[in-house]
Amino acid sequence: MNPVPVSLPFTDRTEAGRRLTDRVRPYAVEDPIVLALPRGGVPVGAELARGLGADFDVLMVRKIGLPGRPETGVGAITEDGHVLYDDLALARMRVPRQALSDTVTSEREELDRRRRIYRGERSLPRITGRDCVVVDDGVATGGTARAALRMVRQAGPSSLVLAVPVASPEALETLKGEADAVVVIGAPDNFRAVGEWYRDFDQLSDDHVTTILTELERSRPRPEVARAVRIRAGQVYLDGDLTMPTALRGVVVMAFGRGRGDPERRAIAASLQRAGYATLLLDLMTGDDGDDEGDTEVLGERLGAAVTWLRRATDAASEPLGVMGWGDAAPAALVAAAELPQDVASVVAHGGRVDLAEPALGKVRAPTLVLLESEDSFVRELGEWSRAHLGGSSELGVVSGTDRLLGGTRQWREVAVRTLEWFDRHLFRRAE
Repeated sequence: MNPVPVSLPFTDRTEAGRRLTDRVRPYAVEDPIVLALPRGGVPVGAELARGLGADFDVLMVRKIGLPGRPETGVGAITEDGHVLYDDLALARMRVPRQALSDTVTSEREELDRRRRIYRGERSLPRITGRDCVVVDDGVATGGTARAALRMVRQAGPSSLVLAVPVASPEALETLKGEADAVVVIGAPDNFRAVGEWYRDFDQLSDDHVTTILTELERSRPRPEVARAVRIRAGQVYLDGDLTMPTALRGVVVMAFGRGRGDPERRAIAASLQRAGYATLLLDLMTGDDGDDEGDTEVLGERLGAAVTWLRRATDAASEPLGVMGWGDAAPAALVAAAELPQDVASVVAHGGRVDLAEPALGKVRAPTLVLLESEDSFVRELGEWSRAHLGGSSELGVVSGTDRLLGGTRQWREVAVRTLEWFDRHLFRRAE
């Protein structure tokens, strides 16, 4: 939670959601869903969900205001029936909870009314095991956001993020323990009200909300389905899975020795697909390799054949293309990049002995990210040595523990984030 100085105010809620997208993307990896607080959070969340390629829905929470002073929030009620009171505020104003009973009843009725309008008989989408992003157009006191976060936390998300364009510093301080991360664009010291930080802050009606929900649902692309492919590479055939999103911004070939079906690896591919990248998951080793098993030059030639096939046989002929090599395929990715400089625009080499590609390193012109699996001094020395021999720009990173992915660790999430960030920098910019 580190808001940086930015240009405020926002033009409108849609622009605010657009500006949140890149900041939230690193937290939206595992089957993400954006949950917006109506009404103001809906246009912000809809734009964020569109930019992330994430599922979207509303999260029903109502503020409890003081009788006669509804703008003064002293609690919140969630759609699962829980009521959260701000007992410190109530004590300071000497207002007992019992004095709010009529307000709680009326707010519960209003919450139920809106839930029926916005969602009908449909229940809240699955939250368990997903990256959940709770969104509003701003946070003044934090009471409503706190109730929403606690409700979502009880459902067991993989991670829980609060994303808001603007918030008061005091509210952020109270909320930092309620979510795994808080993403905010601005937290001005002179914060007084959310609406002051928007040029257009018109009040939204139920019709506005339902229209946004309907339009987003209609515009949502159909789920991408991977199709199995077989690619000839010399005397062997390689098995792969190709996914082509409707709106392409680039192509990534994810190459492995074996194991393209591993759930974590497919989750990384899914994060790339949501960002608009076509993916080809490819096993470079076959059951007939014999003495060629793991040979870097042989695997590099196979990967190069797959890149050539992808260019000729699909709609990706003119799209910027990146290669990610994993483990035994990491040095092979560098070999392919050296042999096909006109096709491979960027490389991520994750794990493996990248130094085994020594004869090809000097010919690699594509920007290359070398991701090491541990802080081991020998592994880092090999990585740094390989970087020094590359013919183009490069960076080195460490994702400790990735060698134990199948043992249940979660470092694959960091691999996904860093891979996507790298290709966004070197593929999407090139496409523009």
